Amino acid sequence: MTSEHPRLDRKINYIEFKVADMARSKDFYGTAFGWTFTDFGPDYCEFSDGHMTGGFDATGPVTPGGPLVVLYGTDLAELQASIEAAGGVIVKPVFEFPGGHRFQFTDPDGYELAVWCET
Repeated sequence: MTSEHPRLDRKINYIEFKVADMARSKDFYGTAFGWTFTDFGPDYCEFSDGHMTGGFDATGPVTPGGPLVVLYGTDLAELQASIEAAGGVIVKPVFEFPGGHRFQFTDPDGYELAVWCET
């Protein structure tokens, strides 16, 4: 899979937080930092800080240890092979979501990250 945005290739592009209470999270970040929000159903909301976007995901348990860092990739198959060759483990194979496709992996220390593209 290739993309129209090679300048974004291999850059952090999105951060996702698992949240227990969507309204509480939106209220906190909106009040504290002035973030704005776009809802995609009752369990997912995209936020914008004016520079970068991210998401609040209420579909599963809160995962202590930080947000999911999401990188952009122009070729998911090539990046998946590169990650595996470097010692990473694919923990969620490529799947489709409303913005495109993505997969998730863990690095050698166990940190989970994701890579996405719009095709």
